[in-house]
Amino acid sequence: MDKSWMHSDRRSKAYEFGVEAFLNFAVENLLTTTHIRCPCVKCVNLKLFGVGIIRDHVYFNGIDQSYKNWTFHGEPWEATTNASRNVEKDDGHSRYSFVSEEIDMDDNDFGDFGSDPYEFANVIGDGDQPVYPGCRKYTKLSALVKLYNLMAKHGMSDVCFTELLILQGDLLPEGNTIPTSMYEAKKTLCALGLSYKKMHACPNDCILYRKEYEDSTNCPTCGISRWKEGKDSILKEGVPAKVVWYFPPIPRFKRMFQSHETAKSLTWHAARKSIDGQMSHPADSPSWKLLDDKWPEFGNEPRNLRLALSSDGFNPHSSLSSRYSCWPVILVTYNLPP
Repeated sequence: MDKSWMHSDRRSKAYEFGVEAFLNFAVENLLTTTHIRCPCVKCVNLKLFGVGIIRDHVYFNGIDQSYKNWTFHGEPWEATTNASRNVEKDDGHSRYSFVSEEIDMDDNDFGDFGSDPYEFANVIGDGDQPVYPGCRKYTKLSALVKLYNLMAKHGMSDVCFTELLILQGDLLPEGNTIPTSMYEAKKTLCALGLSYKKMHACPNDCILYRKEYEDSTNCPTCGISRWKEGKDSILKEGVPAKVVWYFPPIPRFKRMFQSHETAKSLTWHAARKSIDGQMSHPADSPSWKLLDDKWPEFGNEPRNLRLALSSDGFNPHSSLSSRYSCWPVILVTYNLPP
């Protein structure tokens, strides 16, 4: 698809036709007109809007010109697969030696990740570059993570963070590898398996607004509105009353098996033997043995992951008077050694 219009004058016919072609492309691929990521320079694909609002944003703010591959709108990732690719340690040992057989999973399990199984190695290799020629203290990846932590710690807006990246790039010597936009920084971090999904939820915890309920505005169980109610008792359309933050586990499991050392540790439990007869690991417990007996096909494959589900609530504002609370649900991998 022709994307030259992204660099055209926003008042030109080429830009107008390009915007309409982009919106049609997004609607055809995402099959929705109300929940599409906005690629304008202010939203940088972090906010969801309807087609009309996105059209206004792209005209008023301009489209993010660094968004060259429309992966958030249905375009596949650019393939850069190289089966012989490895990332080496300084001592010559392979740091990320990939297993020959991939875990059989559906493409949808990748979420926002690329279909290239070697993308993680690409990012690590790219991240090992010095942040500027001759720098020994920071690599591209470590500098980006430091900056991203500052953004989260001090509550910077996406626009502020983008401007900070641009300023950093200007301040550093020529040839530096600092990303020039929030989109590029986010794309790098997402390739590490650190992405998340935000899903609207019923305030009474009846449903998640996904799949068949994605376009619903009221809960089919209790009838309560999906949208937040303001102080004037008027619903703020587009502002969800409750949000679930979901960290997809399958891409993280794939990352674990992409490291030769971690993959070895995940099967450690099958070869170990309890020396003193005491329980020093969950593999020594009756529950572990019960699972092996009940589902022998699962138990006979040491690479199968055994997960513990843990949940607790905490108040992030350290104030008992605050009505806001957060309930994390955590998966713990029991396969790993102590």
